[in-house]
Amino acid sequence: MSTHDGRPAAEPGGGDAPRPGSARPDGVHRLARAGLTRVVEPGDERAGRWLREMGAVGLWQRVTRGGPAPTGVSATRWEGLRTRAARARPERDLATAEAVGARFICPGEPEWPVQLDDLGDRRPVGLWVRGAVGLRMWALRSVALVGARACTEYGAHMAAGLGAGLAERGWVVVSGGAYGVDGAAHRGALGAGGATAAVLACGIDRAYPPGHGRLLARIAEQGLLIGELPPGDHPTPSRFVLRNRVIAALTRGTVVVEAAYRSGALVTARVAGSLGRFTMGVPGPATSALSAGVHELLRGGAHLVTDAAEVVELVGAMGALAPERRGPVVPRDLLAPDTARVLAALPAGAAVTVKQIARDAGTSTDDAVGRLYELRSLGFIERHGDGWQLTRQAFPSGSRERGAT
Repeated sequence: MSTHDGRPAAEPGGGDAPRPGSARPDGVHRLARAGLTRVVEPGDERAGRWLREMGAVGLWQRVTRGGPAPTGVSATRWEGLRTRAARARPERDLATAEAVGARFICPGEPEWPVQLDDLGDRRPVGLWVRGAVGLRMWALRSVALVGARACTEYGAHMAAGLGAGLAERGWVVVSGGAYGVDGAAHRGALGAGGATAAVLACGIDRAYPPGHGRLLARIAEQGLLIGELPPGDHPTPSRFVLRNRVIAALTRGTVVVEAAYRSGALVTARVAGSLGRFTMGVPGPATSALSAGVHELLRGGAHLVTDAAEVVELVGAMGALAPERRGPVVPRDLLAPDTARVLAALPAGAAVTVKQIARDAGTSTDDAVGRLYELRSLGFIERHGDGWQLTRQAFPSGSRERGAT
């Protein structure tokens, strides 16, 4: 069964998602869950239901001791799970993790990020975590930055800038450790001396992709490596897609920087939206196929963001507002409204009389004369006999006539 908000309830029969005031998971439950990470695939909703119904220890005993197959599972699949379980050595996996400075955390433990429970039966069995800091506290103030692996220079620039800006504002940057946008986001956060976490689709003792070995090692030293798979396990295409739900559930919101229509980054954003998290996109050129998925996301209601301040305005506390955006201030912007109206009454390239100016500005001749002399002292106009004419300073920089853009 599940709680009223859809999260997994405490497991019957000694399960390890305890109710308030009950004991935390013990060593037996920890071993069972660690072992099950070698048996069931990440995000397996059916296995999640078994965990909820039988508890981790009950499911582990059934799959290792040859108990009857749960209702609804074929004999072939059950035999495959039993074969996996026969090869699992959770004690060895826990020792391997400890040797590389990692640990295994279970639902119900103090470090477990409770927002992952929003995934219901798709919640991770447990998480292998490498790094010295506490995951639960970091996740409370985190943002996901995801996007194309084969990103453009623009995409890498935006991802790095967002990563650095969020880190400077005290936010944890979460991504997948992949090439392209992921790597740029991690490097941006690290370069700013900030916090970042990589959610992997393989064991936390493996460097994947291989070209990011140094980057992942640095993240492990300065931040966190997180994964559902036990040490040494390898990535597969489906595991990359499934780990995206963890990125989405773990964070306050997901920002997509460059993504084609079939990008896995869009999967992350859609999961985030379904969980009630913020979804954001960075726009790109209308002609770029790598921005087409982001633009579709924005058309569907995601928030358009261009820098870290705008991201924090959405996911942060009330009052964390992004600065107002406006163009550069030019001298004519500083004029009083009535004076600006007289200036606007002068046509480009021709001298006109005071009477014409007063009529077009909707004011008296005496008032117009006073404001014309003010404008002349500021260099906006000059007098030619009985007429008044605009100077070059009256035009905005770069335009040749009033109204040009």
